[in-house]
Amino acid sequence: MSTDPENEYFSDGITEEIINALTTVKGLKVIARTSSFAFKNKNIDVRTIGGQLGVSTILEGSVRKFKKRVRITAQLINTEDGTHFWSKNFDRDLEDIFALQDEISLHIANQIRENFGHLNIQEHLIEAPTQNVEAYDLYLKGRYQHLRWDGEGIRNAVECYEQCVATDPSFALPYFGLAYCYAMSGSWGNNKDLLQLSEENLRKGFKLDKRSYIGYFSKATLSFWGHWDFIDGHDFFQKAIESNPSYTEAEEGLCELYTAIGYFEKALWHTDNILKINPLSANHYFTKANIHYLNEDYPKALEYIETSLSINPGFTHPIALKQLCLILTKEYEQLNEFLDQTPFAERPEECRVLYKLVNPEDKIDVDISRVSSMIKEDSGGTLFPWQLFLLVHLDKHEMALDYLEENIRMRTGQIINFMNIPLLKPLHRYQRFQDLLQATFRPELLPTDPEEHIPIAPSKALMSAAEIDRVLEIFGKGMKDEKWFLNPTLSLPELAENVNISSNKLSWLLNERVGQNFNEYINSFRLENFKAKALDPSNSHLTLIALAYESGFNSKSVFNAFFKKTEGMTPKAWLTANQS
Repeated sequence: MSTDPENEYFSDGITEEIINALTTVKGLKVIARTSSFAFKNKNIDVRTIGGQLGVSTILEGSVRKFKKRVRITAQLINTEDGTHFWSKNFDRDLEDIFALQDEISLHIANQIRENFGHLNIQEHLIEAPTQNVEAYDLYLKGRYQHLRWDGEGIRNAVECYEQCVATDPSFALPYFGLAYCYAMSGSWGNNKDLLQLSEENLRKGFKLDKRSYIGYFSKATLSFWGHWDFIDGHDFFQKAIESNPSYTEAEEGLCELYTAIGYFEKALWHTDNILKINPLSANHYFTKANIHYLNEDYPKALEYIETSLSINPGFTHPIALKQLCLILTKEYEQLNEFLDQTPFAERPEECRVLYKLVNPEDKIDVDISRVSSMIKEDSGGTLFPWQLFLLVHLDKHEMALDYLEENIRMRTGQIINFMNIPLLKPLHRYQRFQDLLQATFRPELLPTDPEEHIPIAPSKALMSAAEIDRVLEIFGKGMKDEKWFLNPTLSLPELAENVNISSNKLSWLLNERVGQNFNEYINSFRLENFKAKALDPSNSHLTLIALAYESGFNSKSVFNAFFKKTEGMTPKAWLTANQS
């Protein structure tokens, strides 16, 4: 909401930090950045959003940055009925930005715990990664550009990250950002200098922070895409996921690694898993489509391609993959129409020629006389190796194997999937192809024991039986004699202080032993107090909502929602029924 629209990077960065902080609370499902941001600046009913994301609660807010001050508003909304059950404004100096992020994250986690159920919440969810606010601002600018995931964005990100490092050399995150950018640029362009720069920045970053999930992800990216090192890539993707299970970019990287080495079942398990917490990611749907394409299940691939394109119609990866699938399913009319209507189609002329070569029995009007020039003119720069596909289906197999061998040597992009690329099947009968397979994917080069999905063990009791009895006895006296519930601002931490236990223990006790979350527990006392007051003739001059406020409720909507949920009718209907 800042007057300068260029401050969007700051709002996005703060939001992402809060998302990441909340993902550290075990048991709390937090939708990933990509899917959450799909609704940014859109006026969509929260019930619709909740349905699309599969969540019961929306965190909504705004960031206003002005000079050296920042104002953040935040509110929690129930997606079932649109009830706002918590809101708060925060005004701080920019110097306090990390403490503010931590404070907001803890407020949100506590409110969710009080309203929905037990969560074990750490004392702090965010630690300051740097003491230099200027460096942090530069990092957020770099991250904003980085997450565009395109060539221009990566170049701009490198510039910002370099400035960030110059401003605060002790700040680890920009080194990891640089490492990722250099790894991706270097691996797709076979630029050894960039890969070396990635290595150097990783060393500097890990020297400052040995546990960063972004660092592990960058290292995995360099190992897998830069060096085709499946073992190190697998290990570092796993470390990134263990450090932040909700970081879907790392899990998608693991999917891509499993796909390359032909572990399709595991790859699909992980794509399904990441789509639970990032259900509106066009990239994740493309990854799932690519697995089905390589497994020669083209109808399924096309289904997920359409889902990806419905989220991002200009996303070039599923566009190019759709072209290949339509060639392999012999759908020329559909392909031709798609190429005519899609400005981002990859090599339309080559695509039509390839269709004719792959499906010679299909009587279509396609001129293949220029195919030799197309091969010579191909300068790369595309997701898929059209030159290689044309060579294969012109029966120039020795030339195709030369091309393949050279690109394997150079570690070029999607060639990493060559073991299962359907359009390369005519090469499988050659010993040269089998030798390339053996050299790249022999058993000792692959992860020896891919992870098993171990079920989460049930949580242990946090309190002894004697301690539970003591606390429940204090509760009984506090609620009956001192009427703690009449305090409309009573919070779980305050109640925990009254009985001299931690908030985590109190939350566990209420949920596991009493069978209610904090708000249900407190509001049940308020509700009984309200009922007694409502039936007392001496209170007939007061409104029902006034009696609710006197009983400790601090919101009309919360009171009405809780009453209806508990009694199955409105307060007015209940009163009428009980007075007659």
